[in-house]
Amino acid sequence: MNKIPQIPQTAAALVLAAFATAASAQSWPAAKPITLVVPFPAGGTTDVLARSLADKLGTALGQTIIVESKPGAGATLGADYVAKSKPDGYTLLMGAIHHTIAPAVFKKVPYDLQKDFAPITTVALVPNVLVVNANNPAKNVADLVAQAKAKPNQLNYGSNGNGTAQHLIGTQFENLTGIEITHIPYKGSGPLTTDLIGGQVTMSFDTITPVLPHIKSGKLKALAVTTGKRSSALPDVPTLAEAGLKGFDIGTWFGVLAPVATPKDIVARLNTEAVKIIQSPDFRKRMEEIGAEPIGNTAEQMGKQIHDDMEKFAKLVKDAKVVIE
Repeated sequence: MNKIPQIPQTAAALVLAAFATAASAQSWPAAKPITLVVPFPAGGTTDVLARSLADKLGTALGQTIIVESKPGAGATLGADYVAKSKPDGYTLLMGAIHHTIAPAVFKKVPYDLQKDFAPITTVALVPNVLVVNANNPAKNVADLVAQAKAKPNQLNYGSNGNGTAQHLIGTQFENLTGIEITHIPYKGSGPLTTDLIGGQVTMSFDTITPVLPHIKSGKLKALAVTTGKRSSALPDVPTLAEAGLKGFDIGTWFGVLAPVATPKDIVARLNTEAVKIIQSPDFRKRMEEIGAEPIGNTAEQMGKQIHDDMEKFAKLVKDAKVVIE
């Protein structure tokens, strides 16, 4: 009598895990609401984009998407939380260009952006803009640079935190103009903008979205955008390159990522539904209102973008000698 071969326990466990994963993927997202983590406080560009996407994406998926803020440590706390979350499609990250800068700036980051995440799609690119309080006498970049040279280390600039795009832009601005200004890191755009309007901060290089209403109301003054071309939201504001800082071209992109082991069919569906929304007329109109350029690319294209930016910013950070303990 032939004996039925026994499946080793480890192999059996792997088979059961595979079936469980497949079953979970097939039922997704019926089990519970999806959480989209924003690694900054509410009110900033990341939060605005997350909410703009979450509402429509939730409708497309037939499930509620909760936008949850987990700010701190230059956006790395929220990213680390998602990286270590269960890879079941129920916890996502609204990531940003800041996450490609952090590994070069911080001596230790508790996750690997390329190994611990599965890219889904880039939502939008938002230009950064150099703004000052409306009471500042500077009419252009040259005036502001003259102020800073007359008062070394007495002027300051705020950012969304150490290791963010705003921090790096400020450092590049210092290096290219030869000025010395003090960096003040905040946890996000909300508190930074409040202090900028109140006069506690001299300038910022924040994304257009949180400061645009205050520029239009006259509370803040835009001197230049940091991207290679002018912003359609501020067509009369020159680029930093036009203001004399040749080659200056840094904007801020935002995109959705999932924990790396998230089932491929879930990642694929998230990409398909998100791209449809991002490329829709309604979403494009919303992006125009906040000064953003909608993208909606493939997961592979977003992955390449992350890889290329990490290489670019590693060089910029090394040249600028920016290191944070």
